[in-house]
Amino acid sequence: MNTGYSFDICGARLTALGSGALWWADHGLLCVSDLHLGKAERVARRGGSALPPYETTDTLIRLAAELDRLPVRVVMCLGDSFDDLQAAHALPEAARLTLTQLQAGRQWLWIEGNHDPGPVALGGEHLAEVTIGPLRFRHIAQPDTQAEVSGHYHPKARLRLRGRAVTRPAFLYDDQRLIMPAFGTYTGGLFSDAPVLQALMGPQACAILTGPQPTAIPMPR
Repeated sequence: MNTGYSFDICGARLTALGSGALWWADHGLLCVSDLHLGKAERVARRGGSALPPYETTDTLIRLAAELDRLPVRVVMCLGDSFDDLQAAHALPEAARLTLTQLQAGRQWLWIEGNHDPGPVALGGEHLAEVTIGPLRFRHIAQPDTQAEVSGHYHPKARLRLRGRAVTRPAFLYDDQRLIMPAFGTYTGGLFSDAPVLQALMGPQACAILTGPQPTAIPMPR
């Protein structure tokens, strides 16, 4: 079983999973960021290119797989869980049923994002941010903040392997903060050498590439 890549931030022992989820075993906490459920519906509603309408199902299947294999007591969705509020209201009934089943017996925290700034008609708690142990969880990183876990930027990293370029979503972390990759199926990404990410991350920051074997490298700049 893929156990992920473990590291420490401010005394918290965390594990970056190959799926892009974060596991905090001491609290039984699984954190995922930027699900962007309903993106295909939102793009079609706004007149964009038609996307195969399967991303919500695929995202929830992958989330369910992590919940099945780990002793999860708390699930935290770290903002932009829905592509916008109308997409949340337009979720197919099957997706709503799946979410209800995944929530059963667990504490479920929806952290507000810039795409979904208000509560939706689903179970769980809706919060702007939350502090657990030494860590503060919020959607968008704040400069000069310590012990912070955030999402929003969909970070990804590129490296050369055997003469070819490999690009994957990535966790970015240093001794004070972690920025999560997007978990949603139809989500792009921002390369780690983008100025906004360089400004947020310390000089010793690492990127943990997602995939079958999560791997940490110096954050590409």
